[in-house]
Amino acid sequence: MNGNLKNLILPVTAIVAGGSVFTAKADVSKAKTTDGRKPLNIVYIMTDDHTAQAMSCYDKRYTVTPNLDRIAAEGVRFTNSFVANSLSGPSRACMLTGKHSHKNGFTDNTTCVFDASQPTFPRYMQNAGYQTALFGKWHLESLPQGFDRWEIVPGQGDYYNPRFIKMTGDTVVEEGYLTHLITDHSLNWLENERDKSKPFCLLIHHKAIHRNWMADTADLRLFEDKTFPLPDNFYDTYEGRDAAAQQEMSIGSAHDMDIIYDLKMYNPELETRLKAQYEDFVGRMNPEQKAKWDAFYNPIIKKFYKDKLTGKELAEWKFQRYMRDYLKVVKSLDDNVGRVLDYLEKNDLLDNTLVVYTSDQGFYMGEHGWFDKRFMYEESFRTPLVMRLPKGYDRRGDITEMVQNIDYAPTFLEIAGVEKPADIQGISLMPLLRGEHPADWRPVLYYHFYEYPAEHMVKRHYGVRDNRYKLIHFYNDIDRWELFDLEKDPTEMHNIYGQPGTEEITRSMMLKLKKAQEDYDDPIRYAYPIKVSE
Repeated sequence: MNGNLKNLILPVTAIVAGGSVFTAKADVSKAKTTDGRKPLNIVYIMTDDHTAQAMSCYDKRYTVTPNLDRIAAEGVRFTNSFVANSLSGPSRACMLTGKHSHKNGFTDNTTCVFDASQPTFPRYMQNAGYQTALFGKWHLESLPQGFDRWEIVPGQGDYYNPRFIKMTGDTVVEEGYLTHLITDHSLNWLENERDKSKPFCLLIHHKAIHRNWMADTADLRLFEDKTFPLPDNFYDTYEGRDAAAQQEMSIGSAHDMDIIYDLKMYNPELETRLKAQYEDFVGRMNPEQKAKWDAFYNPIIKKFYKDKLTGKELAEWKFQRYMRDYLKVVKSLDDNVGRVLDYLEKNDLLDNTLVVYTSDQGFYMGEHGWFDKRFMYEESFRTPLVMRLPKGYDRRGDITEMVQNIDYAPTFLEIAGVEKPADIQGISLMPLLRGEHPADWRPVLYYHFYEYPAEHMVKRHYGVRDNRYKLIHFYNDIDRWELFDLEKDPTEMHNIYGQPGTEEITRSMMLKLKKAQEDYDDPIRYAYPIKVSE
């Protein structure tokens, strides 16, 4: 079976949408691979800000995620999975188009609107005869296109009694907890709405585990008896890393991590930067939800204001509350992934369905003293990626090649029998899923972050990473270079740029950066501080 997907190549038809011309295959609804099987279905589950540290098939220190682990156990775990731009909207645009941010036009959340009429893998698959659907978070400042059915939350979405934008254009409020509701809509489409004679591609996009980490009332008391270890670099001083020192994403900072909005220590007499947003979120609750919420939080609030913590005690208290809240939201997410897997198994769909789980980027769990993402440092540059492989795929275990979220689109198109369009910059992962180890697999990853000035004030930067070294250039209102030896310094505490003995490494990495920017046609290229030539 493994090689037979290559044989599902159908005649090309020109399609015009939104002024863009692209190609798609003819209707595959009745097509079969050479072994007599229909094209694979795809269930793509993506969360927001779920880091590998909080997924037990990657890291067992903090929590257990049995349903996410089940995907990996019945398929593959990518151990070197990365994003192209560690920010929600841009990451989603990269995933949908298979292109870096400068090519798909959605570079940041503050100024951009995604042109949904441009070619995306759901549109290609829809034109090839797949049924396509999206439920949950879109976060691209436009309405989805290329889907037979969609239902999205406005902006970031609301954890409790959320609003949904319907395909009719109406916005409705639905009672319940958002992670459950998104799963409900997805399973209802699978059971009652799709044409079961056609292959399908279903995108389940959760708000979880996004800030401000509001758990389901059923999970509020989880982890309250657990004390989480501080990361070794929680009190990072950022020596030799000026850009890292200038961010606003510190757990210990009253400005960065809001005591009311983020940590729920509500005090009507205290004004904080994000208090109004918290009041809006909690104000969405019905009386039963609010009663359970208050019964849990009120004793913690009372003790917190009585104790009057300061300094390191306060910072470490905030870390514990953050970890507990974050992991409670992970628990609900894992439960709902289990619901999807159980449905697919019960309805005999697992044997012909590729199940993908990932996040739009990683996240900091106190490393460097931080929460949030944005930086090209490992915790946020990396993202979990596991795939449950359908019948006929024997590959199991870890895939160690470096992959990136621009690779998802060409992978799904190959599954659908659609030739990879020339403008897609990602690489199909299908050879890796077939157990191959291509000698010419990508040796370098390219990254570019644009959103500054904005929330958390992370400087604009771009860079490259190979299997050992990482080179980053912070630019715009700053000009700083950072070079890390990931083998000797996996937590990226020691910037070796400019240190004696690193000249050849620096030159090599700058050559790789120059080539990546040329290959991906990134128009933002600053002068290199050393001579860079072959």
